[in-house]
Amino acid sequence: MSEKQLVYQSGFGNEFATEAVPGALPHGQNAPQKSALGLYTEQFSGTPFTAPRASNRRTWTYRIRPSVTHKPYQEIDAKMIRSGPFAEVPTPPNQLRWNPLPIPETRTDFVDGIVTLGGNGDPAFQTGVAVHLYAANASMRDRFFYNADGELLIVPQDGLLLLHTELGILSIAPGEIGVIPRGVKFRVEIEAKAARGYLCENYGLPFRLPELGPIGANGLANSRDFLTPVAAYEDRDGSFQIVSKFLGGLWVAEIDHSPLDVVAWHGNYAPYKYDLKNFNCINSVSFDHPDPSIYTVLTAPAVNPGTANVDFAIFPPRWMVAEHTFRPPWFHRNMMNEFMGLVFGQYDAKAEGFVPGGASLHNCMAGHGPDAETWERATAAELKPQYLENTLAFMFETQLVMRPTKFALETKILQHEYYECWQGLKKHFRTPQG
Repeated sequence: MSEKQLVYQSGFGNEFATEAVPGALPHGQNAPQKSALGLYTEQFSGTPFTAPRASNRRTWTYRIRPSVTHKPYQEIDAKMIRSGPFAEVPTPPNQLRWNPLPIPETRTDFVDGIVTLGGNGDPAFQTGVAVHLYAANASMRDRFFYNADGELLIVPQDGLLLLHTELGILSIAPGEIGVIPRGVKFRVEIEAKAARGYLCENYGLPFRLPELGPIGANGLANSRDFLTPVAAYEDRDGSFQIVSKFLGGLWVAEIDHSPLDVVAWHGNYAPYKYDLKNFNCINSVSFDHPDPSIYTVLTAPAVNPGTANVDFAIFPPRWMVAEHTFRPPWFHRNMMNEFMGLVFGQYDAKAEGFVPGGASLHNCMAGHGPDAETWERATAAELKPQYLENTLAFMFETQLVMRPTKFALETKILQHEYYECWQGLKKHFRTPQG
């Protein structure tokens, strides 16, 4: 099935009902004694049964075989994937930045192409995140994956991905994102010679839309722009593998049919995609650069009100019109921890070094901000309306310190000279007397 043939349902967290074959969905109940088409009924819960109605997530599936029909799992080498607790190496307070992950030279599918840069928390306690890069050059055909540790937010940087999931098919390209809920099985087809991007593995509460507060009822990411697939099933027999990420390890089980055999489903626990071009930016029209929280697309709340296990914010094309204002992001020290990536273009706070596919990490209370060249240019710029075009940066901001992996601190793609971008900031202080 091509990208143009895909059909989606609209809305964030909606109650959907979809069937790939007419009559597959029962009417008036969830679990009839016998299915009209000989399907098995299986509920898929993403929250405890007694979670409040507003946050309760579950989906009823009607499938050719139930999920239990696989052989026992055996642990396999996790390769470059790491999980919390992150304690391989001491965590430095330094600002860190990386070049893009190289495209593999040997055959590498999506799962084998995942490399962990760092994270925090522990999936066993359902708190924290892991941040990964991926680089792949081969599609998954008879191999499937699910993550029992957390939901996956996928940010493609290069190459289109076709995500075949239990609940339907998603196509995500650079400039879009896809979210796979915890436990959903899927396989990834690479629709080009290679693909590269970023992954946020959220161990905590599922992502949701942020509250709008004084903004009102509209703005930022609108619910109707989120797209969920319609039912699409695979009825294939043969020799297949299911790879599970469970408590930080990778496990594999043999199965004699494709597990993507859901013919119909209804509920609100499902994968979704979002085109970041639909984000409605809110910005200053008078003076001062507002907090970057106004660019939040999705948030996974923490226990403390106003604090996030992880926020996903973007910095897309937008107008800058603030008067008597230093327009790039100001210098900052933060109790939160900021991981940034760049999908395309140039980030307005960094003139050089931060390139598409690259990443930076500024942990708790580490000073950061525009490099020397950007500061000099911004302080001398004519403050006329300016449109920032051809740019898309993003941030994973999390409440806990993000601890880099051993790979992240020793890899050749680490920019050891990153600190030098601020060394050219000169002393300009002078007293009123000169």
